[in-house]
Amino acid sequence: MEDVNLPTITLRYHGVFDFDGFYAAVIDWAKNEGYMWHEKSFKHKVPSPEGAEQEYDWDLVKNVTEFVRYNILITIHAWEVRDVDIEVNGRKKSMTHARLFIRMNGFVKWDWQKRFAKGGKLGKFLGGMYGKIMTRDLAMYIDQLYFRMGGLHATMKKYFDMQTKKYEYKRYLGEG
Repeated sequence: MEDVNLPTITLRYHGVFDFDGFYAAVIDWAKNEGYMWHEKSFKHKVPSPEGAEQEYDWDLVKNVTEFVRYNILITIHAWEVRDVDIEVNGRKKSMTHARLFIRMNGFVKWDWQKRFAKGGKLGKFLGGMYGKIMTRDLAMYIDQLYFRMGGLHATMKKYFDMQTKKYEYKRYLGEG
């Protein structure tokens, strides 16, 4: 059985925000949902008069079963990044001004431990049989990951104050 790539979810934002707070919000979401978070890469290009250009690649991984794994790749491209000081309640607070393009790609990985691939001809045959049995649960795993990604997308939009404080599919996953 082949891995499944889910549709890409994107978010664009332009304005002032607390990047450290955004970073913490994504990590907090990942921990609460049981994902391990890895920063795969960070690129910082020499600033122009408008500001710096930065790229981040984050990988969120969750082992659902011994056979199924979820991966969410988050790619952030930021332009015109510059630090600005904002006065909040009489105190100066360091914030970030930038244009952001955030892309999330989800993957459902099958036999992520390669147990069946290591077992020779018999292992591959059993893996194929197990894959056919798991096909009936395929839609469930795809839906769960896609709706979790929707929840992360809603968390990001809520952080940037881009929408209401609700996530319309929250009940779909059996959550309050």
